[in-house]
Formats: sequence, structure tokens, C-alpha cells
Amino acid sequence: MKPFDYYKVASAAQALSLLSRHPQKAAILAGGSDLLGMMKDRIEGPKLKMPHFLIDIKGIKELKAIKDQKTWLKIGAAATLSDILASDLIAKKYPLLNRAAGQVGAPQIRNVGTLGGNLCQKPRCWYFRGPLFADCFRKGGNNCYAPGGENRYHALLGGANCFKVHPSDLAPALIALNARVEIASSKASRMVPMEKFYLGPDKQMMGETVLDPREMVLSVEIPNPAASGKGIFLKLKEREAFDFAVVSVAVNLSFKGGTVDQARIVFGGLAPVPMRAVKAEAALKGKMLKDAISAACSAATEGAEPMSHNGYKVDAARGILEEALVRLV
Repeated sequence: MKPFDYYKVASAAQALSLLSRHPQKAAILAGGSDLLGMMKDRIEGPKLKMPHFLIDIKGIKELKAIKDQKTWLKIGAAATLSDILASDLIAKKYPLLNRAAGQVGAPQIRNVGTLGGNLCQKPRCWYFRGPLFADCFRKGGNNCYAPGGENRYHALLGGANCFKVHPSDLAPALIALNARVEIASSKASRMVPMEKFYLGPDKQMMGETVLDPREMVLSVEIPNPAASGKGIFLKLKEREAFDFAVVSVAVNLSFKGGTVDQARIVFGGLAPVPMRAVKAEAALKGKMLKDAISAACSAATEGAEPMSHNGYKVDAARGILEEALVRLV
């Protein structure tokens, strides 16, 4: 690991001041399970450099809080996955999020991994993470090895020269719950809908989110669920104990008179960003749920362009969505 400067801050204002002083060279440190691993492995390329300054936010109490604000639930970015799982409020009002948090890693990882870190982690593409592939597009190079290489875990929708998938389990759940992200810099703050927080490689090759190098995530806010709402999160993984998703799905539905009134279906593992299946959602709206499952599953993967080894994800996505909808019935 290369040497770096370490700052332990007591407030978000201090963290943001340091980010503004060291743009492009500083990184936020919370649990560190992803960031420190990349630094130890020296994952770098022509335009990808490891940070020279780490800003530790674990001591900022307000960033760990989980607060009910009448019409919204606010979760601080430094709240751990274990904090989310331990919250009776989340378990009762947002079981979809509770279930997603419980699918992240193993207990040891959930004890240190944070909400903000889970949302902002880097892709798990083995070419991006591999030291032998310095000219990967995601590192600032001019090549993507996935189409002609080993691609069984890669994207089959929205690749645009880079076929990474985003590994967050919380992101699909929060998008399905219509959450928004509170982002701040030393000069201002803004709220961004979670589904607009991520940027695909067609819009930004060197990053995953709308975050400017001078900004950090402060919290996530989730609106109160509909009285008739039902939600579920399912994750297909190779190792049942703990693993990243091969395919995951978050489904959040509300009903009116026995038919589906509103639907939000979000997949992980299919695209470079968590992907809303808007055609599958449309297939459910206004229908009795049990009568529209087949149409929704068929629509979910329209436009997919499998590569040599990841075509199985089409069937996996349809199958996991069918299981989710059947459970909700």
C-alpha cells in the first residue's frame, strides 16, 4: 500500500472542507471494506489513482443516526448495515430494505460496512480489479476485456464499452422505495433521487455516481410506504453464506381495488447501474397481480444483449422476478 495522510474528523463540515482542499486526491473512509482493499491491491490505471488523503467520518454521530421524520425516514451515511438490520422501525415499515441489508456480505462485513459505502463502492469486474489490465476503460485506458473474455458476471444491458455491474444490494432496494440521497459540498447541499444517483458508462466512464470529487453523501431519505404497499428483495448468488449478486431484484407494489396501482421493479447484476424494469412495471399496472406475472417477466429483459458466457442471466432475471411476484401474491 502506498503512503497516505489520515484525517479523523468530528463533523461533516470538516470532512467537506478537506475534500474541497484536496479534490481528486482525497477519499471518504467509513467502514473501508472496499476502499482499503483497492488501496492494498494498488488498483490504478492511466486516469485512476489511489487517494493520497483519507478522511475518516466514523466519529460523526449525526451521520450514524436513523430518524423517523413523519413523512420520511432518514438514515445517515455512516450507519452500518448492522445498524439498519437492528432497527425495529426499518424492519416494521421497510421490510424490503431490512431484507436487502441482511443479504450484504457476512456479519463481520455488515458490522463495519456503511450505507454510504455500500452505495458508493466500486465495481467488482475482475478486469477492473486485476493489476494486469491497466488499460481497462474504467481505469482511463482504451479497452474492455469482457466482450472477448470471461464475462459470466458482466452486464447484458446498457454496456456502452464497459460491461461492469454495480455490486450494491441496498441500491436496488432504495430505488424501489423511491428514496433520495442527500449530497453536500463545502458550499451547498442537494437532494438527488436515488434512481438518478448512478451514471452509466455512456455518461461517465471513470465513476459510478453523480458525486463531484468535492462532495459526499450525508444521508438517504425514504418516503413513508403506501398503506396498501408490499415489497420484497431477492438475491441470486453462487455462495449462499455470502456473495455478491449474480442477479438481484427489488419489487415495491401498491394496490387499488385488487389491482396493481403503482409498481417499481429494480434489478441488480444486469446493467452497469441498478436498473428499473419500466416495461415490466407497465405490464403490472392496472392488472390483477397473479394475472400479469408472465407478461411482466417477459418484458423485464427486453433489449438484452448477452455475451458469450452471460446469457443465463436472462433466464435468471425472469425467474427471480417470477419468484418475487409469486411471493407477493
